Amino acid sequence: MDSAGNNKPSLLERLSTMLLREPEDREQLIALLHSAYERNLLDADALSMMEGVMQVSERQVREIMIPRAQMDVIDISEQPEKFIPFVIETAHSRFPVVDGDKDNIIGILLAKDLLRYYAGEEFDVRDMLRPAVFVPESKRLNVLLRDFRSNRNHIALVVDEYGGVSGMVTIEDVLEQIVGDIEDEYDFDEDEDNIIAEAAGRYRVKADTEIADFNAALGTEFSDEECDTVGGLVLKAAGQLPKRGDHILVGELTFTVLRADSRRLYAMLVEHRKPDDAKQ
Repeated sequence: MDSAGNNKPSLLERLSTMLLREPEDREQLIALLHSAYERNLLDADALSMMEGVMQVSERQVREIMIPRAQMDVIDISEQPEKFIPFVIETAHSRFPVVDGDKDNIIGILLAKDLLRYYAGEEFDVRDMLRPAVFVPESKRLNVLLRDFRSNRNHIALVVDEYGGVSGMVTIEDVLEQIVGDIEDEYDFDEDEDNIIAEAAGRYRVKADTEIADFNAALGTEFSDEECDTVGGLVLKAAGQLPKRGDHILVGELTFTVLRADSRRLYAMLVEHRKPDDAKQ
């Protein structure tokens, strides 16, 4: 005869028993998943991912796309020596290439292809371009993710009902709806300092850095009466939650968002305002 311990249902069996209740709608399914979490059958990460999967099937591209005004693009008329500093500064892996304006996108340039320019090979940007993929604003995210996987594509341009470019979306943008913010080379280690000095008088700063510490490190005099953190200071100046790559001017400093998701800021690059910034 089996011992009492051997008769104890396994984790998978207990979870399967709960799921066999056959929820009749989405709300019941979510309630069932939360019940599984409360019974320690799912951890918080697994629960969040399952909810994210269900949300992806209901959300549309227009809800997560990078708006047209915030797209970083390269003009085909520019020479490599002119746009390569921009590529380095923005640190993206892919760039839409336009011919004149953002409604005339002729292809996608991969940053890694610029290595051929530095290798001294004969270089023509047009020869380097990959085909641009266009999707409607109304496309569901689960369908887009399936297309990304099947076509091995990582970026798509979003068009409105009139055929004009309204934004762009990447496979990372879609995946972050499921797994949360995806860390990259600009992310901080949890054990690192909140403020890290870089070359040319620039600093990488965590958004949760207290304003008093920021003032002490950079010699600024921002008030902490309305905001406790640098992230709060930037949010107040922007008037909304900025996205990665956005530039926000606060006093004599320019804050460039390095990491952010749909809920919060994580990290920024801080430098003294350039002469051209005053015109923005």
